[in-house]
Amino acid sequence: MIQFENVTKRYGTRLALDEVSFSLDPSEMAFLVGHSGAGKSTLLRHLVCLEAPSEGRVMVGNFDLRKLSPDQLPMFRRKVGVVFQDPQLLADRSVFENVALPLRAAGFDRSVIPARVKAALEQVELSHLEQALPGELSSGQRQRVGIARAVVHKPALLLADEPTGNLDPELSKKIMKLFTQFRNHGVTVLIATHEQALVEAQPFRVLRLDQGRLVESGR
Repeated sequence: MIQFENVTKRYGTRLALDEVSFSLDPSEMAFLVGHSGAGKSTLLRHLVCLEAPSEGRVMVGNFDLRKLSPDQLPMFRRKVGVVFQDPQLLADRSVFENVALPLRAAGFDRSVIPARVKAALEQVELSHLEQALPGELSSGQRQRVGIARAVVHKPALLLADEPTGNLDPELSKKIMKLFTQFRNHGVTVLIATHEQALVEAQPFRVLRLDQGRLVESGR
């Protein structure tokens, strides 16, 4: 599902990624770890075409991200869901409308949107709050809305950048359980985190970056 081949990313003279190579299989779940500035967010940005390698190649499924045309980019992004530490929900829109936004932006037929949104909210156990506003939710509930928004278009790949950074340990466990459920249903999941205790509590593979170099790949 993911393949990095000798990926180097330079910003001027600074190396953000230094000849990074690894692969993730379909339906695999892994953690991406490293200190602040190690290159985790830069690596994730490559997977959604917000960055391009200075050298090397990134493959996601059958897509060579170096060769994507502007017309192909929307099609590719439909296959990827992204969860952020701050879900950045629109305060004046209901939970339902926040989750529906990616579908509307991608031009999904209006007739399929309600069923898609309801199914995503059911997955994160928030069906009863679909008409609530973000300000009425707890931090854990807001994060689960962000996850529902990321999976509402049924992506093959789910990326998460510090998704439990603002949550207490108990809520973090619930969020991790959700990611594991998605993986069990065939989604490839890559989670960037600095929370070592969270990683150690899970049986999944660890990719460790240090100053832009991959120093552990679990294989």
